[in-house]
Amino acid sequence: MATLESLREILHSTGCSCVIGNGDKVRSFHQRGIKDLYEILHNEPTLLDGAMIADKVVGKGAMALVIAGGVKSVYADVVSEAALSLANKYDTKVEYGQSAPHIINRRGDGICPVESRCAECDTVEECLKRIEEFLGN
Repeated sequence: MATLESLREILHSTGCSCVIGNGDKVRSFHQRGIKDLYEILHNEPTLLDGAMIADKVVGKGAMALVIAGGVKSVYADVVSEAALSLANKYDTKVEYGQSAPHIINRRGDGICPVESRCAECDTVEECLKRIEEFLGN
């Protein structure tokens, strides 16, 4: 059975963007942003239910996806303060390397678009609606 520490080691040794462990299953993912988590939540929700996740960057949108999926614990190299606040609200365990006021976009010149869209959301459900709108564009 995987541990959060073993998932973190896989994350750092393989160059993937996200590792999910649930029971005897351990899977690595490589897409940027929230795409993998979004697709798993909609296509393989049982993989998330009760799982542990190690991810490089977790903003409020990613945190909403893992909470909606029933993930029990998360490790992030970098986590936004808004993501930590949402995790606390839903009693999701989070370990991290460092926290940041917000997640930076890929160009490095502003806030991540998903983080920005979810900024005013108070619930996971509100975040999920904003994520759907974002990915629909």
